[in-house]
Amino acid sequence: MAEAKKAAAKPETDKAVDATTETKKKPGRKPGTAKAAEKKTTAKKTTAKKAETKEATAKTPGRKPAVKATVEIQFGGNTRTTEELVKSAKDIWEFDLHREPADFKSVELYVKPEDNKVYYVINKDSENEVSGDFNF
Repeated sequence: MAEAKKAAAKPETDKAVDATTETKKKPGRKPGTAKAAEKKTTAKKTTAKKAETKEATAKTPGRKPAVKATVEIQFGGNTRTTEELVKSAKDIWEFDLHREPADFKSVELYVKPEDNKVYYVINKDSENEVSGDFNF
């Protein structure tokens, strides 16, 4: 009887081994695809966490939103914005001085309303530095 018990126990263990092998190996699957899917899921979770963090940071009461500023200069019935003055300096650079617009890197403007003049320095501290003035 002891031999019968051993013989009966032996096939059961073989079936148990076969069952675990079958669950690990599924037909049509490539090895390592579970790891790739896990990495993609982890990457999506990380991206979602970053987006949530950015949203939370933007909504934090301690942070101030960017301020949009407009500066207008008024004198003697004339009104000019800083954008208009910079555009005038760019036009002088391109059309009066016959320079390439891509070479216009920086500009400093000095408004002197009592003389009705705007003094400019374009590309300060470079070999293309140009200075002059135009009417306000």
